[in-house]
Amino acid sequence: MGKLICIVGNSGAGKTTLTHSLCTAAPYATGLEQHIQRPFQSLFAAGQTRYALANQVDYLLLRAEQERAIRGSSLPGIQDGGLDLDFHLFTRLFHNRGYLSDTEFQLCQRLYALLREILPPPDVIIWLQAPLEILVERHARRAREIEIVQGVDLATLQDLLENWLSRITTIPILTVDAGRDDPGFQRAIPGLLARLDAIL
Repeated sequence: MGKLICIVGNSGAGKTTLTHSLCTAAPYATGLEQHIQRPFQSLFAAGQTRYALANQVDYLLLRAEQERAIRGSSLPGIQDGGLDLDFHLFTRLFHNRGYLSDTEFQLCQRLYALLREILPPPDVIIWLQAPLEILVERHARRAREIEIVQGVDLATLQDLLENWLSRITTIPILTVDAGRDDPGFQRAIPGLLARLDAIL
């Protein structure tokens, strides 16, 4: 069974960048966010909040499908985010903002619980840590074609992230300083690969 590595962090921390850098440095399968390809993301981002539920269900299923493919691979795999992050951060954020009603959130919660019951949790979590002010600055200047999360959401996401990770006791969590000037995480990659090899 393929091992699963999930890279987590706030919006703009560099999850996708680190995923690409690790996959260039070593043979890993990938499971990427695919925000442009998702059928409801652009509708939701355009302000059509009636698509919030469909968007979250689609993402939870996508992440579960990616996990299943990685588990069936002979290579370890990396996700930029993942099933747990999409539920504990983004589904909760959209519920907090009123995009998901209480009953819609409960539906997502049931789906997430079932998927996590069927699929084993990640083998390793890599947590990209950066000061909130740096994340806000990065978020303001990044030019994503589709963007749902706003700069004002980053503090809430940070709280949700720290609350979720503080409750994890059985999965190794590796931390990476995502606030320093290290394009593509090139200085962090060798040490990170060694730590992953030791765990996996």
